[in-house]
Amino acid sequence: MADSAGSTADQTNTAENNTTNEKKPEETKSEWANLSKDHKLYQFAQALAGEDGILHTAGYNEMYGVELVAPSEGSPSPHTTLVILQKFLRANVDDLEKAKVQLSEALKWRKEYQPLKARGEVFDGDKFKGLGFVTKVRGATETKNEEDVVAINVYGAAAKDSKKVFGDTDAFVRWRVAQMEITLAELKLNEATKTIPDYGKGPDPYTAINVHDYLSVSFFRQPAEIKASSSKIIDLFQKYYPETVSYKYFVNVPLVMQWMMGAMKALMSKDSIQRMTWMTYGSELHTYLGKDLPTQYGGSGPALEETALTPKYAESPTAA
Repeated sequence: MADSAGSTADQTNTAENNTTNEKKPEETKSEWANLSKDHKLYQFAQALAGEDGILHTAGYNEMYGVELVAPSEGSPSPHTTLVILQKFLRANVDDLEKAKVQLSEALKWRKEYQPLKARGEVFDGDKFKGLGFVTKVRGATETKNEEDVVAINVYGAAAKDSKKVFGDTDAFVRWRVAQMEITLAELKLNEATKTIPDYGKGPDPYTAINVHDYLSVSFFRQPAEIKASSSKIIDLFQKYYPETVSYKYFVNVPLVMQWMMGAMKALMSKDSIQRMTWMTYGSELHTYLGKDLPTQYGGSGPALEETALTPKYAESPTAA
């Protein structure tokens, strides 16, 4: 099953030169300080303000742990607000009206669902422990980042009793949202100093990598509870977590399933295809994400259970 996604805002209410002369992202921040009025990012920021603006209408102003601030006379929106707005613009292929709608809906959802709170909630370890991790790696070959945040989902951990893990769809979704919010917190968007290029002009430096590990998972017998949870997560992440993932790696995928997934490429956009990689063996993953990975993925790093971040779990009761 795969899904398509420092201090934080108060969720209850607001929430060197080189030979190619390529600009460093840090050096371009001033470009956003002087946006022209016809730039869509400028117009998007303006749409936040006023009684009819996005923030007032939604009644909420936190997104991905960043407090969104509308511009006022003589005071533009903060850089971190523009980072979030640019994400929504890119996710909508620079269509400003669609970006406005998606941001509005995402704000309303966050107001109701309170996803930031999920990070501090305690989940059933018997159901979810070992299923998801958040870690960092250096040396990823497909990004320009010195270090990348990686969210890893090990679906084999649920293979023996899928009904226990996925049977309560709402509980699973809440757990998966908690993992996503931990991932976003590691991106430190509320401390962002780099700019994000306009759509089609370069990668977003503030995105995570997803790894989906299917070791011991049967692709030919998908229980109804897995299908239900999978569908809900995919829909939710597409709607409310745009521009949060750069690349997806599907590991321990049987060759026959890779053939079937290859056939699915005809239904995908070129951009989506370029961001997805399937491999038969998990030990191949280090060729893409470097040696910081644990040994099962071909790296030399510590076990995920030792150092990676996870949602909180209740201790399993011990026998008397």
